[in-house]
Amino acid sequence: MALGPRLDLRQSQSLVMTPQLQQAIKLLALSNLEIETFIGEALDANPLLDITEAAPAAPGETVDIPEEARRTSLESSPVDQLIGEGRGEDDRPLDIDTSALDRDRDTGDSDGGREGGDWGGDLRFAAAELGPSIEERAAGAETLAEHLEAQIGTATSNERLGAITRYLIGQLDEAGYLPVSLRDIAEDLGLPLAEAEAGLALLHTLDPTGVGARSLGECIALQAQEADRHDPAMARLIENLDLVARGEFARLKRICGVDDEDFSDMLNELRGYDPKPGLKFGGTPGSAVTPDILLTARADGGWDISLNQATLPRLIVNRAYYVELRGSCADKPSKGWLSEKLADANWLIKALDQRQKTILKVAAEIVRQQDGFFRHGVSQLKPLTLRAVAETIAMHESTVSRVTSNKYLQCERGIFELKYFFTSGVAGVDGEGAVSAEAVKAAIRSLIDAEDAKGILSDDALVDLLRAKGFDLARRTVAKYREAIGLGSSVQRRRQKALAAVR
Repeated sequence: MALGPRLDLRQSQSLVMTPQLQQAIKLLALSNLEIETFIGEALDANPLLDITEAAPAAPGETVDIPEEARRTSLESSPVDQLIGEGRGEDDRPLDIDTSALDRDRDTGDSDGGREGGDWGGDLRFAAAELGPSIEERAAGAETLAEHLEAQIGTATSNERLGAITRYLIGQLDEAGYLPVSLRDIAEDLGLPLAEAEAGLALLHTLDPTGVGARSLGECIALQAQEADRHDPAMARLIENLDLVARGEFARLKRICGVDDEDFSDMLNELRGYDPKPGLKFGGTPGSAVTPDILLTARADGGWDISLNQATLPRLIVNRAYYVELRGSCADKPSKGWLSEKLADANWLIKALDQRQKTILKVAAEIVRQQDGFFRHGVSQLKPLTLRAVAETIAMHESTVSRVTSNKYLQCERGIFELKYFFTSGVAGVDGEGAVSAEAVKAAIRSLIDAEDAKGILSDDALVDLLRAKGFDLARRTVAKYREAIGLGSSVQRRRQKALAAVR
């Protein structure tokens, strides 16, 4: 084969991300309140933009889901009919595949994750299962110290021990750890070290489990002990968290003396523990959640969906001011600047309109998919992923992910983040994964709420009762969901109910 230079012609396609396109994509991820802030900045930067009173919902801003949408399976998506057909190319909802640009986007096909900085890149925590609920954030969360001190009266009748524990609570950092040595605390209080240790032991029994730990390993060990899973293999795994962070799993399996299946279960349990339990609480009142999307039931059984116009300022181009400025622009640079501002104003209005259409399109499909939840409650919540919604409405997952970020929907059942409706599936007794994880959590909470103080249900008993309800779960999975909704082990619940009976 001869070697030499030559010329070839090739055709290729590439996506050119203009600044305006990048800005339009970013607008999708903003909530209505963030959009309001963005518009305020745009008004300051562009003299041609003006704001008017919010207008009534215009066609395309209200999605009307007809009676037929109650069917769980349709041959074709009704969204085009809901939004309105016949739109031009420029009026279609914004959708673009930017997967190459967003490697860390949330696909919604897993439980969701939050990086734990103390764990390394391989361990994640279920974002939907950790942290305060929307109602707690809206009402203003109590501080960690307040939450712990409220439990001391029921945990001990020894006033001296309670006072020591309260002092220890005052030394905790925001993550719930005790950064001061017990010996120093004993010296400060003029106490024997044994009494300081007794106060710490009492602190370790309070909720949330893991507070008062002096290291990450101790924090996780306390949670494993509370879950009755601190066996020798798990203890060795917790002692080697540095190897977990480095991903040296083969070495860890040898240290723990377990096979692949047991090690996988242990690792999943480890991921379910909270390395910073104190962060669930805050020191300042939370702000009220403002819904971005409003859902109302129709008399004929359908749904009406609209954007919350109260939080969406309506932009217009001030044509009169534009004409006035154009008459005073004599030189070419001034005319160019004015033309640029007019183009920017027209683009922003168009981008906001596309954003509204896209949000409504995605919200309509979520309501259609989760129709049972809005009618009957969490027991009818279905497993749902971003991919399923994206495929139905012919959009890319990254677009749906942006639309569902930081957006809240208000319905008769309350205010819910759009991400709430994307849950993993749990297999039923018949082998079909037709039940969402949230429905399982609701069933577990119902069973535990109904248990008698003299007949506390163990995790094994919960497995049997859930199987009778049609949920096929392992004991470890039941324990994971029980912990995720803030319910203690059978031992802890028996102690709490005994104390409540004495009071």
